[in-house]
Amino acid sequence: MSDAPAKRPLTVLMVVTHLLGVGHLARAASLARALAAAGHGVTLASGGRPAPLVRTPGVELVQLPPLHCVGADFRTLLDEAGEPAGERLLAERGLILLGLVASLRPDVVVTELYPFGRRQLAGEFSLLVDAAMSLRPRPALLASVRDILNPPSKAEKAAEALERLAAYDRVLVHGDKSVAPLRMSWPVGDDLAGRLVYTGYIADDRAEPASTASPAGAGDVLVTGGGSAASLPLYRVALEAAQLAPPSPRWRILVGHGVGEAEFAGLVAGAEGGAAVVERARPDFPALLRDAAVVVSQAGYNTVVEIAQARARAVLVPFEEGNEREQALRAGVWETLGLATVVRAADLSPHSLAAVVGDALGQPRPDAVPLDCDGLAQTVTAVEAAAAEAAVVNAARIRLLAALDEVAARGRRLELWWRDDDAVEPGPALDRLLDLSRRLAAPLGLAVIPRDASDDLARRIAAEPTVRVLQHGFAHANHAPHGEKKTELGHAPLAMLLEELRTGADRLARLFGDRAMPVLVPPWNRIDAAVVQRLPALGFAGLSTFRPRTIESPAAGLVQVNTHWDPIAWRAGGGLANRVALLDALAERAWLAAAGRTDPGEPFGILTHHLVQDGWTWRFLEEVLALLVGRGRAVFRDPAELFA
Repeated sequence: MSDAPAKRPLTVLMVVTHLLGVGHLARAASLARALAAAGHGVTLASGGRPAPLVRTPGVELVQLPPLHCVGADFRTLLDEAGEPAGERLLAERGLILLGLVASLRPDVVVTELYPFGRRQLAGEFSLLVDAAMSLRPRPALLASVRDILNPPSKAEKAAEALERLAAYDRVLVHGDKSVAPLRMSWPVGDDLAGRLVYTGYIADDRAEPASTASPAGAGDVLVTGGGSAASLPLYRVALEAAQLAPPSPRWRILVGHGVGEAEFAGLVAGAEGGAAVVERARPDFPALLRDAAVVVSQAGYNTVVEIAQARARAVLVPFEEGNEREQALRAGVWETLGLATVVRAADLSPHSLAAVVGDALGQPRPDAVPLDCDGLAQTVTAVEAAAAEAAVVNAARIRLLAALDEVAARGRRLELWWRDDDAVEPGPALDRLLDLSRRLAAPLGLAVIPRDASDDLARRIAAEPTVRVLQHGFAHANHAPHGEKKTELGHAPLAMLLEELRTGADRLARLFGDRAMPVLVPPWNRIDAAVVQRLPALGFAGLSTFRPRTIESPAAGLVQVNTHWDPIAWRAGGGLANRVALLDALAERAWLAAAGRTDPGEPFGILTHHLVQDGWTWRFLEEVLALLVGRGRAVFRDPAELFA
C-alpha cells in the first residue's frame, strides 16, 4: 500500500463562452470531465448557446444568458433571439459569475481563451478575476488556450492581454510545443514564456461503442465543419463536388446544430437524388472518422485532433473569413506533418475539391500520430500543481500577516525604505513606479545613471516631492574582464573612476538641484574598497548596495544603508522570484522588528527596477507593499533622513 498522501479534492470553476462553433465549449467540457474523473468538484459556466452534443457528466453546468455572433463579426454580440445584447443582459451574466465565485470559493479558476481573446467580454471576465483575487485564500488563476490563436491585429491588443495576464498564475497551452509553439501565432516574450505550460493536445475522451461494427456511413467521404454556420460555404461546395466525383464512395455531409433549420433544409434539398447525403452531426462521429474513406473538414482544433487520432486521410479547408488566420496556420502544420492536404478558401471550388479528394483516396493513411495527445491527463496534473503552489503561497502570506500582527501587538513598527535603480528618462514604467509611491505615501530613492539622465526625467521628477535622486555610478558600464562578475566601480584605473563619479555628481546636481543627494549606488551593487575610501573626498555622504551592511560607516564621513529584498529572479534570467521566499523574508524581518532586534539605522530596503519588471513582478510588488502599509505597522523612511 502506498504511503503517499491522498490528493485533496479541489473546487474548480471553469468559464467559457463560445460564440461561433462549439469547439471552445467542447474542449472545456473535456477538461471538466477529466478533472471530475480525477475526484475534483467542477463547475463549468458556459456563456454561449446550449450545445446538445456536448456532454458534461459529473460536472455542474451553469448556463449563462447565451450569446453568439454571426460569421467572423465577434464584436457584435447577439442574444438568444438574435438581437444585439444589451447592458442588462451583460450585467446579469456578470452577477452570475460573481455569485459563483462567492458561493464556490474555488481553489482554481480557469478562463477559456480570455484574456488572449473575448476582449468584447472583458467586463465580465474582469469582474470574475477581481472577485477571485479578493478571496482569501486566493485561488490559482489559469488561462486555457488552444495550440494556435488568431494572431493579434495590433500590438496594443497583445500588450493589453499581457497586462491582464499579470493576475494569472499560468497559461495552459493545449498543444505540443515541438509541433506548434504558441509563438507561431502570438508574440511570446521571456515574461510570458515562463508562464506557459504545454499540456499536449486534448484528444477525444468519448468511449468507443460496445460494438466494433462499422456505423452506417462507414467508407464515405465524410464532410464536417464543426458546430456553426461558418461551414455553410464548405457544405455547399461539397454538394456540387459530390456531383463531379465518381459515384463511389458516397459523400456524407454532417451539419452542425448551429446551422439553422432553414439552411439545413436547403442543404438536404440540394442533395436529393444526388451523390451526397446530408444529416445532422452525430454522436458516433469518432467511429465515422475511423472508417471514412476521406475526411473533408475545416481546421478547427477539436476536429483536426480527432482526424489525426483516427489516422484518416484528410482534406482541410480552413476558415478564413474576415481576419481569421488561426485555422490556416493549423492546417499548414497538419500538412507539414503529413496529416492532411490543404485547400485554401481562395482556391475552393467544386472542381478543386473533387480533384483533391480524388487524389487523397489514392494515398495511404498516415502511419502514426506525431503529436502529444495526452492533454487531458497533463492538464489535470497542471491544475493540481497550480492549486498546490497557490496553497503554499497563501500559507506564506498568512505567516507574513501573523508577523505583522505581532509587530502591532508589541507596539513596534516595521521600518522600510525604497530604492529603485537604473532611471534615465520618463516613460510608462516610471509613471507606474511613481504612482505606486504616491499611493503608498512611500518616499523613494531613485538611482539615476548620470551620463544618460535626460532633461525630461528632471522635469518629471520635479513634480514628485517625495522622490530623492541617488547617483547610480556614472554610465552603468561594465569594466570587469570576461568571466568576472560585472562591475563599473572596479577593474579600471582609480583616477578614471573617481573622475567619472565627480562628473556624474556635477551633472545630477545641475539636472535635479537639491533633489540630488550625495549618495552613491554602485551598478550591480559592487564597488572596490579603494573607491569607497575616496568617496567622502568627492563629496559623497552615503553608500547603498545590497544585503545587510557589515559596518555603518565604511569610511570617515560616509554612512552605508543597503537594500535587502529584490523581487526579480536575476539568476533565472529575470521575472518574478519565488513568491514564498519573498514573503518569508518580509515575515522574518517583521518578527525581528516585533522583538526589537533590527538595526534602527538600516531599515529593511526594498529594491526595484522599474525598467525591467514584468507584469507579474509589478502586480506582486503592488499587492505586497499595499499589504504591508495596509496593516498599519509598516512605514517607509525618507532616504534624506537615512543619509543625513
